[in-house]
Amino acid sequence: MSILDVRQLGKAYRQYPSELHRILGWFGLGRAPVSEHWVLQDVSFSIAPGEAVGIVGQNGAGKSTLLKLITGTQFPSTGSVAIHGRVSAILELGMGFNQDLTGRENAFHTAGLMGFSRDVVQEHMPDMEAFAEIGEYFDQPVRTYSSGMQMRVAFAVATAFRPEILIIDEALSVGDAYFQHKSFNRIREFQEQGTTLLLVSHDHQAVRSVCNRAILLEKGRLLKEGNPNEIVDFYNALIAEKEGDDSTIRLETLGDGTVRTISGTGEATVISIQLLDTKGRLLEIVGVGDTVTLYIKVKVNAFISRLVLGYMLRDRLGKSIFGTNTHLLGRELENVQAGKLIDFRFTFVANMGPGSYSLSTALHSTRTHLENNYEWRELAHVFEVANLRHAEFEGCNWMEPSIEIR
Repeated sequence: MSILDVRQLGKAYRQYPSELHRILGWFGLGRAPVSEHWVLQDVSFSIAPGEAVGIVGQNGAGKSTLLKLITGTQFPSTGSVAIHGRVSAILELGMGFNQDLTGRENAFHTAGLMGFSRDVVQEHMPDMEAFAEIGEYFDQPVRTYSSGMQMRVAFAVATAFRPEILIIDEALSVGDAYFQHKSFNRIREFQEQGTTLLLVSHDHQAVRSVCNRAILLEKGRLLKEGNPNEIVDFYNALIAEKEGDDSTIRLETLGDGTVRTISGTGEATVISIQLLDTKGRLLEIVGVGDTVTLYIKVKVNAFISRLVLGYMLRDRLGKSIFGTNTHLLGRELENVQAGKLIDFRFTFVANMGPGSYSLSTALHSTRTHLENNYEWRELAHVFEVANLRHAEFEGCNWMEPSIEIR
């Protein structure tokens, strides 16, 4: 059984000749609206208990509107939302806060609207105050708060009582790094206890690492849903495609069922990738701390006035480990002729923790692939790192220290 069902959801903003015609329109009477703008159309999906679902899309895609319809702060024009459980939501920053009340008073008010008695809220108030960590400001009017302080109080109140469904809309993006880590730790604790998460974020690393499913909205419609890495990769390719008229997106299913996203105009393409040891031998497994050479062969299919090759290393969750390109390294190529084959070799020490890693490549003309995207290739190469000769350690980086004890 799903904990959240969204069926053919749509939201239109309509302009009428007068307020009277608007009211009559609620009952199917009066004149038709002068204009009608749909911000969300025919969106359907279900979420199972305990799932963590990320919603991605460009500004104006309908993400925030979707969450407002789910939480009931707006009413749909079409479709329905069915929720089976208690919801806590952090939508627009400070939404529902009275700017003239203190943080403490707003905590009582907001938690009361969530259905908790004053005695229960009072019991949890020390935890909210401690989690927000804003000191004496907790008893000052919210209008004196910074945006980060408002977010701290809003998050502390929304998560003081573990909900069945937690909905967050970009609010954490205004917080400092320390509080973001603290907030995501609480989110992960809730997930372990069975809370369902619905997260809207432009931080794709958060979507990759926290969510087990993602939904891509485009112009108010559900364009694609699935594995977070696949959806974020497709979204990145979609953005690149919009920057170039001739760019295309194609998907390739690999042997293990994962989907590789490739986009670009095709004026240059990666034709082979290898990892080599110091003697030039092909590596199947990379040892922690070993010196390796990343060998990438590129074919140029049309004259390119400026060619840049970049790569990104990601862990098994899709989190970026390291990325660079020949523009940043001062080694871009000028006036490259069609038909040319180019060998790129990047040599580095693999100070990486044991595990599975993937490599993405990008061929473009400047600092990023958003301009003149010749080819963007996700999951271009997958390899394993193993600890073959060092003391056991934890983490994604090998940073073996020297020790001095006095």
